[in-house]
Amino acid sequence: MVDKTNYDERTPYQLPFPKEAQQEIVIPDAIPDDERLWVPQAENVWFRPLCLNRSQGYWMNILRVRKSGVLSRHRHPQPVHGFVLKGRWHYLEHDWTAEEGGYVYEPPGETHTLVVPEGVEEMMTYFQVNGVMCYVDPWGEVLGYEDVFTKIDLCKKHFEEVGLGADFVDQFIR
Repeated sequence: MVDKTNYDERTPYQLPFPKEAQQEIVIPDAIPDDERLWVPQAENVWFRPLCLNRSQGYWMNILRVRKSGVLSRHRHPQPVHGFVLKGRWHYLEHDWTAEEGGYVYEPPGETHTLVVPEGVEEMMTYFQVNGVMCYVDPWGEVLGYEDVFTKIDLCKKHFEEVGLGADFVDQFIR
């Protein structure tokens, strides 16, 4: 029998985790020096996958942009969370600017045009995107989309091309 009265706050949890529980993801170099870990998305635009949750349909990544101007116009049917790590950006549709250290919540139904202003050499923002991103024209006509599955496919292709192997992405998939 275990003596449950003789422990302190530094005693780790003593029971096994549920057998069906997924493994945690720990990424010590979320902003890596190894350029191969940045997946190209467009010219001078990359993302660093952190969690690609196919069972719940969301992804978390760091978006890195090394150009100024319009990045994309898109609509979200689910909420998006962002935390600016470096640089700044704004939406044409709003009068605020997201700056380094700032947090942004985008509610479901939000449609906006992301712009990196002149003078910003590099912008990095940590995003959690739920559901899908629909790329649209100024009148809402859908031009394309991204979801967790297209992100996984981009990662597989890129990691294979840079010699890490397509299965390198598996560590981020839940």
